[in-house]
Amino acid sequence: MSAQPDLIIVSGLSGSGKSVALQSLEDIGYYCIDNLPSVLLPEFARHLQNGAQDARGAAVGIDSRNRHFLSLLDENLDKIARHENFCRLLFLQAEEQALVRRYAETRRRHPLTGARTPLLEGIRRERRLLQPLHDRAEKVVDTTDTTAHELRALVRDFAAGADAGPLFLIESFGFKYGAPRQADFVFDVRCLPNPYWEENLRALSGLDSAVAEYLGADENVRRMVGQLHGFLEQWLPGFAAENRSYFTVAIGCTGGRHRSVYVAERLRELFSAAGIAVQARHRDLEK
Repeated sequence: MSAQPDLIIVSGLSGSGKSVALQSLEDIGYYCIDNLPSVLLPEFARHLQNGAQDARGAAVGIDSRNRHFLSLLDENLDKIARHENFCRLLFLQAEEQALVRRYAETRRRHPLTGARTPLLEGIRRERRLLQPLHDRAEKVVDTTDTTAHELRALVRDFAAGADAGPLFLIESFGFKYGAPRQADFVFDVRCLPNPYWEENLRALSGLDSAVAEYLGADENVRRMVGQLHGFLEQWLPGFAAENRSYFTVAIGCTGGRHRSVYVAERLRELFSAAGIAVQARHRDLEK
């Protein structure tokens, strides 16, 4: 265990994916506790700081089931902040209709519903109840259009930010599947030549050398990559200066297989060559 352990508080709306988030953190070595009363947080943080838990760090789930202690949560988080500097808050949310659909599919009972409280009213009440946590969160993730696999990757990236400094992620995607909700910048490269219309390239992706050669030979593609690199190179230090642990740039084309993948990879290579820690993810490559 490192000298400075990581404590992540996972909160958010019921049905937004908190269980998946906690399982993802447990898979990478975090000691996870779901629904810990907030009054116990300062004591738990002290034990973690003293090395009482043999783990990379710990993650604590706090949500509306903990509503009797939510009024004291700000005070207890402030206690941790005054003595330790290793507590981060991840908040998950989703649009109302997505939450209603998920509850209908699973037939689970929302924690704030009852004989006189219908589901939609319970969801809205919970959103109001948890608004202070939303406002305090270091990262808010909207899971409306996010698969469980994508959420796990987002949570792992968030956790990695504690050890690796600001995490710079370049994500390719297809506009036909919707733009990523978590991106700080979204760039559209659909104006570039499309390998899809070349029969010998259609089944390939931007990771294949034949597609890379096709796109790399085009002057407009090279200009686009250069201009995006210059823009991000200029403004990335400003985001890092805000002490953010994450920064996401999304590159989109029609289907997320050729142009966006190629551009994302070229940008990753340029920033890596400059010694900047950067990751590339291709959201829609397998669709």
